[in-house]
Amino acid sequence: MGLRADSVGYSTSAVRPRSPSCVESSRLLIDVSRTFQANEILITGANGFVGKVALAMLLARYPEAARVHVLVRPRRGVSAQQRFEDEVLASPVFQPFDREGFAERIVVHEGDAAELGDEAAQAMAGVKLIIHCAGLVEFFAPVDESLRANVDAVEKVADLAGRIGAKLLHVSTCYVAGRGNGLVEESQLIEGFYPLRKDCNDMAFDAQTEIAKLRERIGELNAQGRDGTAQRALIELGRSRAERWGWVNTYTYTKSLGEQTLAARSDIEWAIVRPAIVESALEFPFPGWVEGGRTAAPLVLMALGGMSEWPARGDLSLEVVPVDQIAAAMLGVAALLAEGKADRVYQLAVSDRNPFPMRRLIALLAAEAKRRGAQVGGDPKLFDGQTYVQRNRRQKARVEKLERRFQALSKWLKSKGLPGSGAAARKSGQMRQAALQLRFREQTVEQYLPFTEQNRYVFEANHIRMAMAELSDGDRARLPWTPESIDWPSYWRDNEIEGVLKWVQPDAVRDWSFQL
Repeated sequence: MGLRADSVGYSTSAVRPRSPSCVESSRLLIDVSRTFQANEILITGANGFVGKVALAMLLARYPEAARVHVLVRPRRGVSAQQRFEDEVLASPVFQPFDREGFAERIVVHEGDAAELGDEAAQAMAGVKLIIHCAGLVEFFAPVDESLRANVDAVEKVADLAGRIGAKLLHVSTCYVAGRGNGLVEESQLIEGFYPLRKDCNDMAFDAQTEIAKLRERIGELNAQGRDGTAQRALIELGRSRAERWGWVNTYTYTKSLGEQTLAARSDIEWAIVRPAIVESALEFPFPGWVEGGRTAAPLVLMALGGMSEWPARGDLSLEVVPVDQIAAAMLGVAALLAEGKADRVYQLAVSDRNPFPMRRLIALLAAEAKRRGAQVGGDPKLFDGQTYVQRNRRQKARVEKLERRFQALSKWLKSKGLPGSGAAARKSGQMRQAALQLRFREQTVEQYLPFTEQNRYVFEANHIRMAMAELSDGDRARLPWTPESIDWPSYWRDNEIEGVLKWVQPDAVRDWSFQL
C-alpha cells in the first residue's frame, strides 16, 4: 500500500530534528485521547473531501472523544441534517464503520460559515476546539464567491471562537506561497506577505486594504446584474488581482487573505495547517479512496488517454500527500493547540524529505498507460509550457477545421442522396471528440503549469514532524504522519491511479482514449 522502510530523499538545512531527550520528555505531556475527551470539537467543511476523512478518523480512532459538532449549509428543499446524512454518513468513507454509532456522537448545526452570529454562539457554547476545513478550492471561481468562502468565513469562525472561548485550527494550503522557487519556510511572516515581496522592509501589501478594494469593485460589478458578463468580470477580477501580487490563481490569493485575516487576531488562540496537494488515501478509510476531480486526477486521465508530451520540469516534485496523512496531521495539531503547545504554521508536505520528481512520475504514468492498452506515441517528452500550449492550439485548430469539413460533407452527401453521409457524420463526431480532448488538455495544462513547471517549491515541514514526535506511541499509531516512508511508484499505481479510475471517473479511459 505504498509504504517502504528505507525512506530516501533530501533534506534542507532548515529542517532540524529535535534531540531525543526533548522528544521523550514532551511525549509524557501529550495525551490526545484525554484532550479529545475534555474538548468538544466543531468541524466545518465536514462534507468535503478532507473534512469527511478527518471526521471519520476522529470518530473511529477516538471513540472516547467528546461530542463532535459539524456545521452544514442547507440546500433548497434539503435540510442540513438530511444533507449531512446523504453526503457524509452515506459516503464510502463511513462504510467500514458503525454509522449509527457515529451519528449518535455528532451534533449537526445548520448554517453557513460566512454567516455565523449570536445564534451559532449560543448553540455551540460547549465547543472548545474548532477545525475549520470549509473553503472554496476552485482555482478561478468568481472572486466574490472565493472571498466569501475563504476570507469572510475565516473572519466569522474566528469571531465565533472568540465568543465561545474556543481555539481555532484553520486549514489553508501550502500554495499561498505563490510564485517562486526554493525553500518555503514555516516561520515566514504571514501579515503583509505577498509572493512578489522584495524583502522584510517591503510594506506594499496590506490585506485589509486589498479586501476593501475587492469589496468595492465586487459591489460595482454586482450592481450590473448577475449575468454571464458580470460573472466573467468577477472571474477576471480575481485572476488579475492574484497576478498583480504574485499568486498563481484566485484560490491561493484568497486563502492567503484568509490567513492574514486570522493572523491579525490577538483575541483567540489559533494555528494554521497548510496541506500540499491532497490525494488518494494511503490506508484510511481504505487504500485509494478519493473524491471529486482532485488536482492530480486530470493528469492521470490525460496520461491514461495516451498523452506523451508534457509541459513540466523534470526536477520539480508534484507535492502530493495522501488524504489520511493530512487528516492525521490535522488531528494531531488540533490536540497540541487545545493543550496550548502548537506552533503557528504547519506545512503538510513531503518534498523536503521524500521528493518524487516529475520526470519519474511522467515515466510511470506513461508505462501504466501502455500497460492498460493506451496507444502512447513513444517515450514521454517534456516541453516548456508555452511551446506545448501553442502546439496544442494549432493542432486543435486543424482538428476543428476537419470537423467542419466532414460535417459539411455529410450534409452535402445527404442533400444529393449519395451514400457516405453517415460515415462522414461519424467522422465529424470523432473530430469533435478529439477537439474537446485537446481543449480539455489546454485548459488543464494552463491551470497546472504553476505546479508542474513554473515554480519549484520545497515546503519546509519541520513543525509537523516535531509535533508528531510529541505524541505518545499509541497516538502516533492512531494518527500516522509517515510521508517520508511512502514508496511513490507503488502509491501512484495502487492508490492514486486505481482510486481515480474507481471513484472519480470509472469510464475515464474510454472517454479520453481517442487518438489522432
